[in-house]
Amino acid sequence: MFYMFSDWFDAGFFNLFRYITFRSGGAFFTALIFGFMFGQPLINLLRRKQGKGQPIREDGPQSHILEKAGTPTMGGVLILGAILVSTLLWARLDNGYVWLVLFVTYSFGLIGFWDDYLKVAKQNHKGVSGKIRLGLGFAVAAIAGAWVMGLQAPEISGYLAFPVFKNALLNLSYFFIPFVMIVIVGSANAVNFTDGLDGLAVMPVMIAAGSFGIIAYLVGRTDFTEYLGLHYVAGTGELTIFVAALIGGGLGFLWYNAPPAAVFMGDTGSLALGGALGAIAVATKHEIVLAIIGGLFVVELLSVVIQVLYYKKTGKRIFLMAPIHHHFEKLGWGESQIVIRFWIISLILALIGLATLKLR
Repeated sequence: MFYMFSDWFDAGFFNLFRYITFRSGGAFFTALIFGFMFGQPLINLLRRKQGKGQPIREDGPQSHILEKAGTPTMGGVLILGAILVSTLLWARLDNGYVWLVLFVTYSFGLIGFWDDYLKVAKQNHKGVSGKIRLGLGFAVAAIAGAWVMGLQAPEISGYLAFPVFKNALLNLSYFFIPFVMIVIVGSANAVNFTDGLDGLAVMPVMIAAGSFGIIAYLVGRTDFTEYLGLHYVAGTGELTIFVAALIGGGLGFLWYNAPPAAVFMGDTGSLALGGALGAIAVATKHEIVLAIIGGLFVVELLSVVIQVLYYKKTGKRIFLMAPIHHHFEKLGWGESQIVIRFWIISLILALIGLATLKLR
């Protein structure tokens, strides 16, 4: 909305609203202030409404039953509120990519909210059935796939780009939509599996989002794409504002989610944020790079898949418990130790992913 000021008042200070960097800073601080202002009131409301809070898995680490019982969930509402307000205020609302990512984010947020609501209402960790969740997620991702093909220029629409290789493009044609479905749903569920310890998911999400904010800004400018040998995707620079809002909202949430957590983001937040990462990766044509930058999420997801498949086949477990962060808990690692080390891994993977931009 503020971008329109540069059209109404084409002089002086208001010209700043034309710059993505300025508006990104505004979005970041708006979301951060939103998180600080509404965090505690939201937690108080969730405590009153939820009573016993998020149900804790009985087969999980015993320390969780003692330490985390009664903690409210659905804290992802705080992040989503901050993102929505900041993006609508600071982004160009005539940009299709902004609306695409908002659509994916809040569609998955609604799926997660429904799941959290059923868990709290029934006081068990089984919410919406896995088949329904996946079905709804794939439907949202299919719409996003068709949408992004319509937004992108014909020379790149429906194509898969490869990192490192400058001119490598694979024409997936209409198979691009099923590919997008896998990327977005996989990303959403990978972040969801990672969200099992205080602060474990939100910081890696912010690190990955920050990396994709840089990518979105670069691929949305012809001067940088020509210099770096990237594929130009007109309009993606505006996603930098969304990313800045996500980071600001994420920091505001982390203030209350830091150990010991006063609130959990729940599936409301984890599915939404994971879906957002997937959507931004698709929009910027860096889907493969997402697997590098979000490598921590990939490992968390694979640990669950491998554990389930191996157990069904042999009746035995590879990990002491899945997702893999619980495996390390069972080995005796402290929660803060796991969380901080996983943050470090996320940062390293993000730097590796960003390095692929120059390796052409």
